Amino acid sequence: MILVFSDFHTTGPYSGAMRAAALRYAGQGDVVVDLMVDAPDRDPQKAAYLLAACQGEFMPGDVGLCVVDPGVGSDRRGLVCQCDGVWFVGPDNGLFEILLRRARQTRLWQIDWQPERMSASFHGRDVFGPVAGMIAAGKAFSRHEITMDDRFADACRWPDDLSQVIYCDGYGNAMTGLRASTVNHAGATLKIGDLSLKQARTFSDVRRGDIFWYENAFGLVEIAINGGRASA
Repeated sequence: MILVFSDFHTTGPYSGAMRAAALRYAGQGDVVVDLMVDAPDRDPQKAAYLLAACQGEFMPGDVGLCVVDPGVGSDRRGLVCQCDGVWFVGPDNGLFEILLRRARQTRLWQIDWQPERMSASFHGRDVFGPVAGMIAAGKAFSRHEITMDDRFADACRWPDDLSQVIYCDGYGNAMTGLRASTVNHAGATLKIGDLSLKQARTFSDVRRGDIFWYENAFGLVEIAINGGRASA
């Protein structure tokens, strides 16, 4: 399975063109699934924490086609990462930093392969999609292995957990870059500016209109209002 994680959204040609490129190079029976197409807009750092939280959706042998790439067309490299048996393909801009940091076994390769025709602004279609398809199909392509020390340097300074809202879903719930497992004790209070939010297990455990925080389905601290929109 090839799982797409991008900030391309569903409107316009970008998501479809990248999926098609992956399938053209993939093997018979390989499937492309949209895991997320509204990742944090042109923000590899926030996207890195969200991608790591979604790691449980991947199984060994799957390929993550991951493109949040504001530096497309620059000298940033293309990467293939292997994290505990799962492959990830995308730009070397920190997008894979948290995945790599939390994995038990990792390997990294720089992508050397290029198509005959490549645009300056759409490497998702022209490079990353085809490479993801080739990996899924077990096909060889030009690449060379690099060390962890050779990855995107700025990301090494990022914290293990990010004390920011990284994504608001369609219901207005606000995901943070904090893993709930890192909270020191059950019932901890989350402070946001002048607000102090108590923990609940789920929405129905508080009154309608109450704001609270809880551990969401991806293991992150999430801020919500029962029947309302915390994003507002």
